[in-house]
Amino acid sequence: MKGALLRCATGLSASETVEEFAVDGDGELKLVKKRVTKREIPPDIKAVKLILEERGEISDEELENEKRRLLKLLDEKDYKGE
Repeated sequence: MKGALLRCATGLSASETVEEFAVDGDGELKLVKKRVTKREIPPDIKAVKLILEERGEISDEELENEKRRLLKLLDEKDYKGE
């Protein structure tokens, strides 16, 4: 549960595969089209807030450091094309 919350708080990428099949002349199913879609899911501010509430009070400096860390992570993902 905490792992899923952390992934939501930091953002993640998801991929979805859609396959279309058709019946050929012999009555067999044949793959006609395959599409893989990859999308980036941005960090969820509600998940971040929940994590911070579990930790207790956080200073402005700690909050600013976490913001920088998360923005750097997002920049690295964009740069790598993930």
